[in-house]
Amino acid sequence: MKKTLFLLAIIAFVISCKTETKKAENNATITTEEFIESPQLTLGEFDIKAKDFINKEVKVTGIVDHVCKHGGKKILLVTDDGRVHVNSEERFNEDLTGSEIIVTGIVAEERVDEGYCLKMEEDNIKSHSEGTSNKEQFEAKKDQVHQYREQMKLENKDHISFYSLKYISHTEVE
Repeated sequence: MKKTLFLLAIIAFVISCKTETKKAENNATITTEEFIESPQLTLGEFDIKAKDFINKEVKVTGIVDHVCKHGGKKILLVTDDGRVHVNSEERFNEDLTGSEIIVTGIVAEERVDEGYCLKMEEDNIKSHSEGTSNKEQFEAKKDQVHQYREQMKLENKDHISFYSLKYISHTEVE
């Protein structure tokens, strides 16, 4: 009997911690979740499920493959099953390289469509004509635009989505 009462008390406490009741102006009772846990996505499922979480907070776990050398505000998080770029307003510590971490971030989407491809072509021609890119770079960018168009055609879509995370925080896995 004591065990049952104790168990019921714990359940009641947990429930009371998760919900909060408020009175609206019209005296209607509104129940809201106080603590909403960010969904955890594996890197293997990130690209597939990211479209359902655009502009929403998620958590992912992976190993920091590298910290971007150009400013240090981007990391590549990897596992055997997938990868994701994580972008931050602040520099990442280069010591994170090789560490397994859990990143909390906001899912961001970059769309590549025909307008994007036309702009890439225009920029590529301009940079090559101004001498800021060489023939090899020019051809590589041309090939990339061609691959984007082929992928859209193959998937019968008007755009391709690339997903990343806007960094909020991280914890190291021990």
